[in-house]
Amino acid sequence: MHKILGISTLFVMFFISLTSAQANPYISVDVATGRILAQNDAFDRWYPASLTKMMTAYVTFRALHNGDVTPETRVTVSAAAAKLPPSHSGYKPGSVLDLDTALSITLVKSTNDLATAIAETVGGSEQAFVVRMNAEAQRLGMFGTHFANANGLPNPDNYSTARDLAVLAVQIRREFPEYAHYFSIPAIDFGGGRKVEQNTNNLIGRFSGADGMKTGFICASGFNLVASATRNKRTIIAVVLGADRIDQREALAAKLLNDGFANQGSSQKTLATLQPYGTKLTQVSDIKDRICNDDAWKARMQHRDEKGKVVFDSPYISAQPLNVTPLQVRLISAPAPAKPGEIPAWKIPVPTPRPQSMDAQ
Repeated sequence: MHKILGISTLFVMFFISLTSAQANPYISVDVATGRILAQNDAFDRWYPASLTKMMTAYVTFRALHNGDVTPETRVTVSAAAAKLPPSHSGYKPGSVLDLDTALSITLVKSTNDLATAIAETVGGSEQAFVVRMNAEAQRLGMFGTHFANANGLPNPDNYSTARDLAVLAVQIRREFPEYAHYFSIPAIDFGGGRKVEQNTNNLIGRFSGADGMKTGFICASGFNLVASATRNKRTIIAVVLGADRIDQREALAAKLLNDGFANQGSSQKTLATLQPYGTKLTQVSDIKDRICNDDAWKARMQHRDEKGKVVFDSPYISAQPLNVTPLQVRLISAPAPAKPGEIPAWKIPVPTPRPQSMDAQ
């Protein structure tokens, strides 16, 4: 009797906790058929934050597929990349790692410095890489999306929608199944006495069938998540934008995925046929006043344990596994200490043509 009461209470608390999150954009879709399984405000423009790195990965996957780069291609952490705010790898400017390692760390720890370093390596510069990102978004029909950088750091011109992010996630799973493993790595072991970094997607290892994909957060966006799960050879994608807390974000995604496996959807509602709707088709929502204030921070702390770890009350999310095998990553080379009076190579700017003076015009 007590056990039944406990489970009932858990479900009531769980659904109450989802009430505010369900007002935000979300969508779930069957990867194989493209059928929409659930949706809300799917065309509202939103800041994707680090979900941007999914397009960074996609452009890189296409470069790998075309032979422009290889997993062994060397990625150097530039001075500009190393100066970016967290999350970052902690590697110093001039550090060199291979592209495979850079992708793995970026998609587990959501490192802004390595996302930029990858863009610089694949595109020649981050600006040139962003041009590719927007070209791919247009080609894929992500008409509510525009990218301004490769990492998702705050920029008013870096926006997307739940529907567009679902389009991208489905395309990644369909076009590049050989690279799906990058999104499901449970943890990263940097070595050298550094602590093991867990994947920021809390469904991995804790939701039945979870196998990716990416999280994102900036104050203006709230807590975002694109999650994927596979059961009985059927894969479903769930996109959740603008949750107030991490536990709400993961809980709603878990519910969308769980419900999706019991729902075949309608052949009339697919990613290809879904027509734009809503009142925020051109204006990007900004919820930083709701997310980044003292009261919001205190409210989030109430859903963490004494060690600061997020507490999940979703009936679909199990306890964190005790034994997780992290991916071991290592640098190819660390920057050599500069000799007295010597300028490190990574500090030497790439020459650019001198602009013509006004007098010469």
